[in-house]
Amino acid sequence: MHRIQYHNYGGPEAMRFEAFRLPEPAEFEVAVSVRATSVNPIDWKLRQGQLKMMTGRTFPRAMGSDFSGIVSAVGGGVTNFKPGDEVFGIARLKESGAFAEAVLTLESHLAAKPAELSFEQAAALPTSAVMAWIGLVERANVRPGQRVFVAGATGGVGEAAVQVALMLGATVAGSTGTTGLERAREMGVDPVFDYTQNDLSRQPDLRGMFDVVFDTSGFLPTNIAMKMLNKSGTFLDINATPAKFFHSALFRRHRIFFCTPTTQILTAAAKAAADGHIQPSIGETIPFSSAVDFIAGLENGRKIAGKGLITVNS
Repeated sequence: MHRIQYHNYGGPEAMRFEAFRLPEPAEFEVAVSVRATSVNPIDWKLRQGQLKMMTGRTFPRAMGSDFSGIVSAVGGGVTNFKPGDEVFGIARLKESGAFAEAVLTLESHLAAKPAELSFEQAAALPTSAVMAWIGLVERANVRPGQRVFVAGATGGVGEAAVQVALMLGATVAGSTGTTGLERAREMGVDPVFDYTQNDLSRQPDLRGMFDVVFDTSGFLPTNIAMKMLNKSGTFLDINATPAKFFHSALFRRHRIFFCTPTTQILTAAAKAAADGHIQPSIGETIPFSSAVDFIAGLENGRKIAGKGLITVNS
């Protein structure tokens, strides 16, 4: 078997396409033959060593988080899946490993792939949909008629957040770059601001207007986000820094959270996707043999109109 891995923290040059042996699944683990996997910024942030206090210094380390595929083996205690099941999910943060012909993950990080979704569509879903679902459903409890602002509305998490908010009956405003304006409007974002041309602090109509401000981009200043909230509003933040943690400890309306997948959330997101409420945008699909150069390009700023997909074992 082959996977993309690295022998030291570093830039794109650290990636290697190498042979490896997948261990037998331990208790509560599931082995999956990967059919498709998608690229997220967290994948190269981990390889760069941005979370090395969590991931440690044992090498080689694998790359990749989101995937879909077919169960090949299960460990003890696994009750929801069996060999032959079509699934999608997320590799464990510390171990990663989705950029591979096969991956091990926890049973709780998997859900059944709906027949209505292709393996490619399912692989584009996990991290983005889980983050949107945790924020809007579990943290903010968005209800019909509320107003939501999504910063980074055409990124992976941003698109999922827009679609989940609309599914919940909210109205959605947001910001994106110049090239994303048309896509944002197509999804129903109104109004939508070009963050490269508009200073949101100079938009008085936005002050105190929103029940939820969801910064999926990491570029919305905390002080501006808080001013955009109404008196009971919630600022959702997935881009943690020490300063933001300190601010969130002082102001409980500032809620920082991370991607913590569960079968229940993945299943709910899958149903929403099968029903047409969440439609991941796939920008480009490439074969596994070309994945290293493809990932490096995205890391170095290459833009595509949607998620980057890698097909494996197809």
